[in-house]
Amino acid sequence: MKPRLREPRQFAPHPPRRYGPAAPAGAAKGRDVADIFDELNSDFRAERMRRAAVRFAIPGIILVLLIGAGIAGWQVWRSRQAQANAEVAVAYAAAARDIARPAAADGAATPARAAAQTEFDRLAGAAPEGYRTLARLRAAALRAGSGDLAGALTDWDAVASDSAADPLLRDLARLLAAQHQVDAGEPSAVEARLQPLLEVNSPWRPMAQETQALLALRTGHTDRAKDLLHGLSTDPAAPEGVRGRANAMLTQLGEPPPQPPGAGR
Repeated sequence: MKPRLREPRQFAPHPPRRYGPAAPAGAAKGRDVADIFDELNSDFRAERMRRAAVRFAIPGIILVLLIGAGIAGWQVWRSRQAQANAEVAVAYAAAARDIARPAAADGAATPARAAAQTEFDRLAGAAPEGYRTLARLRAAALRAGSGDLAGALTDWDAVASDSAADPLLRDLARLLAAQHQVDAGEPSAVEARLQPLLEVNSPWRPMAQETQALLALRTGHTDRAKDLLHGLSTDPAAPEGVRGRANAMLTQLGEPPPQPPGAGR
């Protein structure tokens, strides 16, 4: 009996290719793997960007909050400073009004002036810069007026040596100290106080030269005093009051005051 042979298995025919060349073997599998890698890379980049955003966003938010808090604090500080300055201004004006009241007939300090002295001393130690210097100058003037020249000199020297004070007020303190010592102070000490005020651009130069002339008269240097007074009487930068006093002193010294330019024409 002959063995029966099996017929070959029939497979479904491949669909005909319609476009392009035949795809190489394994191409579909390669595309699937590439797509997987692309998705993984996209996920990785997205995760990295998310972490970076979180890492940089938190400090940024904190910085914005700190800036906002700083601005708010600065505004509060400015408001409080304005209120404090207003209170100081009111106190200073009240003390100045007390000074303007008539003094006692015997020259003694009135209660109002004593209160003004106390208030100016308080402001000189606690007020903001500006009012502090002005208050110290007013306190010194009150002390000098009541006979306390040593206390006044202490106040003027404190203003003159205060680097935070306005340079113009520092020089004014030097001038006032020199003027109040011109009659009895050590001449060399008075001259030393005046030296910074004799600069050409100093607004106190004419008054300092006037004080120099008075000091020269006191120490017997009449010719030097006359030279200084002649210069002041013709100085267009000198205040009118200074020029008038210079002419009056020249007249007392027997010197005819100089004629103004064009007077002889």
